[in-house]
Amino acid sequence: MTFRKIIELFLITLIVAHLGVSYYLSPQMNREVPITGSVFIKIKKGETATTIGHHLKQNGLLASAGAFRLAYSLYFSPRYLRAGEYLIESPSSPKKIMLQMIAGQVYLHAITIPEGLTIKEIGELLEAKSFPYEGSFAEACRKIHLIADLDDEASDLEGYLFPETYYFPAGVSAEEIVRVMVERFKKVFHQGYLVRANELKMSVREVITLASLIEKETARAEEKPLVSAVFHNRLRLGMKLDCDPTIIYALKLEGRFDGNIRLKDKALDSPYNTYLYRGLPPGPICNPGLDSIEAALYPAPVDYLYFVSRNDGSHVFSRSYQEHQKAVTRYQLKNRGKIR
Repeated sequence: MTFRKIIELFLITLIVAHLGVSYYLSPQMNREVPITGSVFIKIKKGETATTIGHHLKQNGLLASAGAFRLAYSLYFSPRYLRAGEYLIESPSSPKKIMLQMIAGQVYLHAITIPEGLTIKEIGELLEAKSFPYEGSFAEACRKIHLIADLDDEASDLEGYLFPETYYFPAGVSAEEIVRVMVERFKKVFHQGYLVRANELKMSVREVITLASLIEKETARAEEKPLVSAVFHNRLRLGMKLDCDPTIIYALKLEGRFDGNIRLKDKALDSPYNTYLYRGLPPGPICNPGLDSIEAALYPAPVDYLYFVSRNDGSHVFSRSYQEHQKAVTRYQLKNRGKIR
């Protein structure tokens, strides 16, 4: 037998063997696996196709771990089966699962950050929800280089963690969570807002600080431009802002807030106390949402200087101190509410 014949025979043997293996593997890998609900599979770094195959078989997702390993070696190696947490849903098949892992289509956990939370409160929310992240959220929020291009006075990222629903894989770092939230803020605070801030002769820090006060004063979108107008008018006239949430923030910084503001608290010597000091506080007192940011930039064209709560989430706005006192008497003193 000539050398050429030997080579031809060898190639024919390989082709027949390959066809035979494919004939065996095809039904093994393409057969849909009946799944009741869904199954979570967690793949650790460094795990081999053999180990992963055993995981899948133990969870009822494979008939043969060996077929899984063989199919990976023949058709997909050296592409990696990526580590992470996977949600396997019906209908599925071993081939679909393998392709999902090669693509790294890991399960993303949702976390909703409401408007008006502080850095500390966002960290507490992540802990309360048992959100699967790694590292220190508080330390990550001191990475001020993330916002230095818009605010070079920041000592932390208070005000710049944009409230929204985010999706992250298990094991994401606290730094990555913070980076994504700041990047989202930068996209929201677009060039048009920068131009508007310049028209108002306000820095980005001042705009977000004002927006944080608005955020804490009212949850009603239609009232935010009115609250903004009150603060803009007071700032223009040199009046103190007399904003209760700034006192609350100052008390929280000292670990002294118990849910109530007392008369003596209005004398608290803190730069955040807008009953004591004129102008805006040194920085944001929470992380405001889009409505509050827009309100800070575009106050309503009104000359209100005062507002008081109706105790139902809405407010009465007044132009004069006399009108304000009447509203206070009607809605606050009779109900022993807070006076502002």
